[in-house]
Amino acid sequence: MHFEHQVMPVKFVFLLLPHIHILDLAGADQAIHEAIDFEADFEIVYCGLNQDVITTSGLPFGKVPHFTEVSLDVGDFLVIPGSSYFYLTSKAFKNEKQLFSWINQTYYKGVSVCSICLGAFVLAEAGLLNGRSCTTHFKKTKELQERYPRLKVVENILYTDQENIYTSAGIAAGIDLTLHIIEKLKGSYFAHKVARELVVYHRRKGTDSQQSELMSFRNHLHAGIHLVQDYIIEHIHIKSNLIALSEIANMSERNFTRIFKKETGVTVNDFITTIRKNKAQDFLKNPDFSRIKVANMVGLESEKQLGRILNS
Repeated sequence: MHFEHQVMPVKFVFLLLPHIHILDLAGADQAIHEAIDFEADFEIVYCGLNQDVITTSGLPFGKVPHFTEVSLDVGDFLVIPGSSYFYLTSKAFKNEKQLFSWINQTYYKGVSVCSICLGAFVLAEAGLLNGRSCTTHFKKTKELQERYPRLKVVENILYTDQENIYTSAGIAAGIDLTLHIIEKLKGSYFAHKVARELVVYHRRKGTDSQQSELMSFRNHLHAGIHLVQDYIIEHIHIKSNLIALSEIANMSERNFTRIFKKETGVTVNDFITTIRKNKAQDFLKNPDFSRIKVANMVGLESEKQLGRILNS
């Protein structure tokens, strides 16, 4: 008898602490919801300290399950949005020893942990940031470093990613971090679709030298050019011509080439070459693909053409 292995969805558990900053929660939460709308196999769960959760602006959430009542498995994510600085530095918070122990146990069984904004203070209090690079809202980086001297607090970056521990700067940077995680799980193109749905640029942290070439020329809001870029990425295995691409953008050929360069900073041909190179490099990681097969998969006719693009 054959039993199919059932793949469980990746669970994102948001820890809602007292006096939570609503935008820290909402940005990341909405990004995950958009990914689910695009059929990502994700699940969102909320938990807290088993009390009514009220935001810093006074908006009540009502009760959520106690954190010990939720289950997380290897590959899941625990997300901790920021709360009031006064709460996170209070004696009441520091006495939540069960919470800090649970966060540690959760991480060491293979769950990724993420902090947004002042949520870094929670991870710091739990001891998970000792010796690690981390960040938080720019107004509180100094305080974070002074209170927890074993940390390596980094200023002026959007987020950090180290050993399945993620920390982000304030508020909107939580969206950047979430897009980064979505990209790691689902790929650059999928993350870009989510970013477009949120009407935000798909940014990476300033210290990250491995910028995704697939996303390098998408920081614009021209719908017609985005349609063309989507088409090129999805049909890189066939040759595209300017007439067909300009029709997708609903422009004349001359106007299309001008606007494409204006919006993206590169010519149409240069963009196609970049996508071919990016895709080819990914395909070549598969030992079952010969170089001529990879060449054909990215719309080229020979290994020689492939070599020229890879060396460009």
